[in-house]
Amino acid sequence: MARYILTGAPGAGKTALLRMLERRGHAVVEEAATDVIALEQALGRAEPWTDPGFIDLIVCLQRQRQRLSGDGFFDRSPICTWALSEFLGFPPSPALKAEIDRIAAEPVYARRVFFIQNLGFVTPTAARRISYEDALRFEQVHLEAYRRFGYELTLIPPGPLEARADQVLANTPFQ
Repeated sequence: MARYILTGAPGAGKTALLRMLERRGHAVVEEAATDVIALEQALGRAEPWTDPGFIDLIVCLQRQRQRLSGDGFFDRSPICTWALSEFLGFPPSPALKAEIDRIAAEPVYARRVFFIQNLGFVTPTAARRISYEDALRFEQVHLEAYRRFGYELTLIPPGPLEARADQVLANTPFQ
């Protein structure tokens, strides 16, 4: 099993890094939360993250994508969704707890997680409406969540995209 998680604060460059890994021939799985936000906004819900049910929509899509994929790189995981739930002030839902239990019991993801460190700024998008200061707080919530659930974090510092991709690949069996 070689499913590696890329995580970090919003705007840290995870998506660009994922695109670079994909360009180099590796399988990638998109972030669920961004896609849930896009669909919910298309359905007329301007700020879907204000509804506690938002967390379960993410968990459901993450699980679906994980089950349909093989080895590769995942833009976020249910641990990130746990961190998001904490950050938003929602108690973990039964669906989130069940998914955390499942990925702990089954070898779903590699225990090594790539923590993509922030770039020093956040560029707002329709789905990313977080200040840089809040992104830094959210980054800490992610770090704490992954440590709490026993994952080994490999920090990927800011730098040129190709160097970041090289660092990720150097810590995997992929070439």
